Amino acid sequence: MIYTVTFNPSIDYVVQVHDLTLGIVNRVSNEAKYAGGKGINVSRVLKNLGVSSKALGFIGGFTGKFVKDSLNNDGIITDFIEVNEDTRINVKIKSNEETEINGAGPDIDEKNLNELLKKIESLKSDDFIVLAGNVQKSLPEDIYSIIQRKCPDSKVIVDTTGNVLTATLKYKPFLIKPNIHELGDIFNVEIKDMKKVVYYADKLRNMGAQNIIISMGGDGAMLVCSEGVYTASAPKGKVKNSVGAGDSVVAGFLAEYTKSFDIVESFRYGAASGSATAFSMDLCEKEYVDELLDQVKVTKL
Repeated sequence: MIYTVTFNPSIDYVVQVHDLTLGIVNRVSNEAKYAGGKGINVSRVLKNLGVSSKALGFIGGFTGKFVKDSLNNDGIITDFIEVNEDTRINVKIKSNEETEINGAGPDIDEKNLNELLKKIESLKSDDFIVLAGNVQKSLPEDIYSIIQRKCPDSKVIVDTTGNVLTATLKYKPFLIKPNIHELGDIFNVEIKDMKKVVYYADKLRNMGAQNIIISMGGDGAMLVCSEGVYTASAPKGKVKNSVGAGDSVVAGFLAEYTKSFDIVESFRYGAASGSATAFSMDLCEKEYVDELLDQVKVTKL
């Protein structure tokens, strides 16, 4: 089973506004509401790709009920812990430029956290667990490392940034997925060429990560693993949506890996999934991923 953990889920309220102008009343031309959060995005994409998962995390209030009901209506299994405060709302404004206004989210107390850790302790060696996104300030900064210690036999995927990410490396996560800017931020450098991407990704492997996928936007993606270094070309298309593209890479990778256990082919499917979301208004659908798959060329460096 694949488990996803989202500490700070959201309702993503996506609005389209023609020529957004500050300081005046702007009228929405189109709107939609989705269950959001990086782990939830992974579960939603997995469902679209025909793969089951169970979504864990914390929800609260009427907004939390929307998140849970939305996922359940889509056929996604949930096992959320209810907290006292409301789940946050994130506003995604699509106009001449994309603008996001993200809520802070509820505080998580020790009792809530221990409930989650108890669920995670039951994971087995053939389980995958995705730890994705930032965490609330009420939680320990090393919470992902704490979770890793609770499920030492399962395959852990970490998709977060900075110190929260690097703290997990000594526990040898199965996969991490920083983008090229996040990779540079970890080492406080600006990365402008492929050699530096390889160099710093290798550093992360030496620190403990088993497999690393680096998202590079229009330049595609890179996989650094025990089998070598691979690049995946980016399919051609018009970017309509940057929200969830990285989560789709993780979901696409897992959808293929849990079937074939082929790390390179899983990388290719993940790259196609990320592009399919970027070229769509919402998270990718399987038909579009399969359509783009032939355009993704994987090359060993």
